[in-house]
Amino acid sequence: MTTPADRLGRFGVWVPPMTLLTTPVARQRDQFARIEQLGYGSLWTGEPPASSPIGGREIFTQLAVVLSATTTLVAGAGIANITMRDPMAMHTGAATLTEAHPGRLLLGLGGPRGERPLSATRAYLDAMDEAAARILPDARYPRVLAALGPKAHALAAERTDGAHPFLQPVEHTEAARGALGPDALLIPHQALVLDTDPVRARGRMRALFGRGGGNTHNPYTANYRRLGYGDADLAGERSDRLVDAVLAWGDRDAVATRLERHLAAGADHVLLHPLTDDLAAAVDQLEELAPRLLS
Repeated sequence: MTTPADRLGRFGVWVPPMTLLTTPVARQRDQFARIEQLGYGSLWTGEPPASSPIGGREIFTQLAVVLSATTTLVAGAGIANITMRDPMAMHTGAATLTEAHPGRLLLGLGGPRGERPLSATRAYLDAMDEAAARILPDARYPRVLAALGPKAHALAAERTDGAHPFLQPVEHTEAARGALGPDALLIPHQALVLDTDPVRARGRMRALFGRGGGNTHNPYTANYRRLGYGDADLAGERSDRLVDAVLAWGDRDAVATRLERHLAAGADHVLLHPLTDDLAAAVDQLEELAPRLLS
């Protein structure tokens, strides 16, 4: 049987939950079909916690829209938030979509809270496995974790099929591959802007940083420090050095080269995230990149 990993190819797409929240489903379906026709292998979206002031669509319902609008595209949860539903509901949601669309769902998990997030994630995976042994045991789907640091990579390698890092530079992809080993899936996200003006391009990235916060307890900030970025990089609007490390910007060739560097560093599949809130405009950028990436 064909698995999601067999279908992925080199490049997929990541769409913010807020973009999908503000895009009517009928328009979504048209754009998802465009993405599939262009040759991208997957489409992913995330799920903010219930406490988020922004909100988003329920992830399994949203992924059902992706799957029903396409015929081969893998639908990825990047991530399904473990604070939003109990482990049995998480398993049965994923299993039901897998049963309806075999080989086309990849479940990313993340969002634990508290002082011991890895312990919480491990316990959640235990409970999911217990549920899967009793309910819909034959509907099997790959799981990956939103893993950033070495301990999270170790848990991902031990208990899941791999990792889905978000908003990280190429050096993180290389470190993650070393920590995960050669066989685990590694599916990094890459923000991009097709714009050769450095002020405009970096401004898009700084706006995204601003929405994500920058306190010392932010897991992304902690991981940037782990990779060697210091106070000068993390203060205020973030340094050009950090922005340029996490954002692919410039003309089509410059952006494509950055995406290919993730593959060379050990990624199996790279998710493109054009920094625009308009879904059709994002797909326009994906269409511009497709001849360079997917030929």
